[in-house]
Amino acid sequence: MADSEVGEVAELFLGNILYALELSALSLESQGKAEEAAFYRGIARKLAEAHGRASAEGRGPRAEG
Repeated sequence: MADSEVGEVAELFLGNILYALELSALSLESQGKAEEAAFYRGIARKLAEAHGRASAEGRGPRAEG
């Protein structure tokens, strides 16, 4: 894994990353920081959409099976 690219690592751990971003957003919301929470949810949405496009185009682990 030492030679892995950032995208490969992000793909491998995408579910964990999305979960962590949502936990961050929930925490920020509980602190009354709705704008900051929306920022982190926006990052998660972009990552999920990019994953969906890659899978639809046949790039990515789910599309290869």
